[in-house]
Amino acid sequence: MAKRSSLSIRIVEGKNLPAKDITGSSDPYCIVKVDNEPIIRTATVWKTLCPFWGEEYQVHLPPTFHAVAFYVMDEDALSRDDVIGKVCLTRDTLAAHPKGFSGWAHLTEVDPDEEVQGEIHLRLEVVRGPGPCRLRCSVLEARDLAPKDRNGASDPFVRVRYNGRTQETSIVKKSCYPRWNETFEFELEEGAAEALCVEAWDWDLVSRNDFLGKVVFNVQRLWAAQQEEGWFRLQPDQSKSRRGEGSLGSLQLEVRLWDETVLPSGCYQPLVQLLCHEVKLGTQGPGQLIPLIEETTSTECRQDVATNLLKLFLGQGLAKDFLDLLFQLELGRTSEANTLFRSNSLASKSMESFLKVAGMRYLHGVLGPIIDRVFEEKKYVELDPSRVEVKDVGCSGLHRPQTEAEVLEQSAQTLRVHLGALLSALSRSVRACPAVVRATFRQLFLRVRERFPGAQHENVPFIAVTSFLCLRFVSPAIMAPKLFHLRERHADARTSRTLLLLAKAVQNVGNMDTPASRAKEAWMEPLQPTVRQGVAQLKDFITKLVDIGEKEELDLQRALSLQAPPVKEGPLFIHRTKGKGPLMSSFKKLHFSLTTEALSFAKTPNSKCVNELNQWLSALRKMSISNPGLLGSYHPGIFRGDKWSCCHQKDKSDLGCDKTRSRVTLQEWNDPLDHDLEAQLIYRHLLGVEAMLREKQRELSAAGTEAGSALRGSGEAPKDPLAQLFQVLQDLREAHRSSPASVPPSETNRLLELQT
Repeated sequence: MAKRSSLSIRIVEGKNLPAKDITGSSDPYCIVKVDNEPIIRTATVWKTLCPFWGEEYQVHLPPTFHAVAFYVMDEDALSRDDVIGKVCLTRDTLAAHPKGFSGWAHLTEVDPDEEVQGEIHLRLEVVRGPGPCRLRCSVLEARDLAPKDRNGASDPFVRVRYNGRTQETSIVKKSCYPRWNETFEFELEEGAAEALCVEAWDWDLVSRNDFLGKVVFNVQRLWAAQQEEGWFRLQPDQSKSRRGEGSLGSLQLEVRLWDETVLPSGCYQPLVQLLCHEVKLGTQGPGQLIPLIEETTSTECRQDVATNLLKLFLGQGLAKDFLDLLFQLELGRTSEANTLFRSNSLASKSMESFLKVAGMRYLHGVLGPIIDRVFEEKKYVELDPSRVEVKDVGCSGLHRPQTEAEVLEQSAQTLRVHLGALLSALSRSVRACPAVVRATFRQLFLRVRERFPGAQHENVPFIAVTSFLCLRFVSPAIMAPKLFHLRERHADARTSRTLLLLAKAVQNVGNMDTPASRAKEAWMEPLQPTVRQGVAQLKDFITKLVDIGEKEELDLQRALSLQAPPVKEGPLFIHRTKGKGPLMSSFKKLHFSLTTEALSFAKTPNSKCVNELNQWLSALRKMSISNPGLLGSYHPGIFRGDKWSCCHQKDKSDLGCDKTRSRVTLQEWNDPLDHDLEAQLIYRHLLGVEAMLREKQRELSAAGTEAGSALRGSGEAPKDPLAQLFQVLQDLREAHRSSPASVPPSETNRLLELQT
């Protein structure tokens, strides 16, 4: 049994930000930190005070986290980036909004005295003797302190204050994991209301000391406990006044906290088996649970439910059967071919999730080089005459401005080249497409052809495939390459327009160049010859794509299963130190690949992929979760010379100075499947719609009374899947009730702390 927490984060936009550049504007981006650990960096939006990001993330984090903070920064090319302000949401704030926090939040000033982190190890005791009682405070060590100096460390010391007296520890140079083992005593008067304050500081020779955090204790509670020892989280100093709210602008956020208690696998087996049985029966099933789940699922949560179901069946090897069932249900209620798969049904949402889970690597191989070329060229491209700005494209020849006709012709030629390259890459990619994706498209193609036969519907099966492949997968990736991990940053305004026009052209090809698609934007006419040629190429590609037999599908899957798929791959720089001084250090660029089995590297890359540090850390943490040899503590520094650089201990085999804890990880489409978590999420959704499902059961019972009587008369008594489902839900409900209370573990000695 495990307690798991996750955050759904959407950073929407900012407004009324202050100008940080001499141009009267800013170049804002956001950094998201969980308990002072940076986990997310958005794209920079250039030259604006009202940036729009629209970036979404799913973050898994330990249940004991305290707060998530959003920092709005201004990027500077030549100097350190400026901090504009921040929004901080505590765990308690998020827990108080079960449906999530959504709306505008004022940015507040960032005070260095509030930017604290780490814990301090203390032993407190009341010493009784022949004279007055004494309060003894032993300052043992600290860990994960904030680095305040340019060398990436601090020079920490501790100041202990009680009843007007102040005592200080020695200074530990260049360490965020200091050990003091020093003891201080104070006279203690029984009944005194004075609090004990333990503060950590960074010593500076020239400037003022930097505040690292504090812990405040209620001495009255210590009288009853007599002695307490443990690690205490350092708290910020919030006594300073702030700038007026709203003067730094606002940030629009959507943040939702999910706390899940995941039971052992055996508890979910009845639910998984029941759902799998319904999928195997298909549309011939007596209860048809899947259609009822779709009918009772609201539009707002349909995408989440589709993703959870898809991942569950993917883990059971039934993704193709599940999608085939949804295809049949959609076709059964569709009368017009031109409306097929155009709504946000469970079939459409599930297929979107399926392509992202199973086809993201394939998408990168096909689309990546074309996207890179568009970003590198940075050409001005425009086909709409009403939007052409000649001044943006410079001159043609010697000091002669380009005419509008020249701009349109050059733009059309640029788009023809990009569209042709994309269609050629797609045509060559049949064998690179995952077998399960090809088999699923084959089922879709055959089902649609059965439902809409005849020459008048010749293109309908092809359009059904392209409605997912082009309109819901390739085109969105072209318009927002960063969200599909094709680029590290969003495109600027000029490149975004090129990508949008290219995506429109791909959509026209995917619609098989129908008159309706041509009539929408007549100024796309210069691309029509390439679009018509692309339609022929795409139909030929789809014909080959769906031409896969069961034996070939199994062979391809078997060959793929022998290779551990990469979780992350890309370049990293290795820092090597040969001695003291900057000239004795060197960096070597190597290309790493992390799979579920190993971390390997080579001197040259096999494929190009941009990875940020937090993505690498997230991937490594995911692969280490189930490691049985995981250490309880570790040294975050290195053993250099005769001591550890982090805690200055001289014994190389000394226990680590920092604890090994569950860290924050970012959810990616290529994450290993977590069957128990997906089953728990489906269970939670079914609980929310249980009342509607019971109402559906009553309606079905009333409508099928005669049929049920006939079956009973003939001796047949089919089991009611809905009744089975309600029993499974009841069993899971009881299992959760009997499990230990699913609340976040309290901080050590939390009762001793005063609210500051």
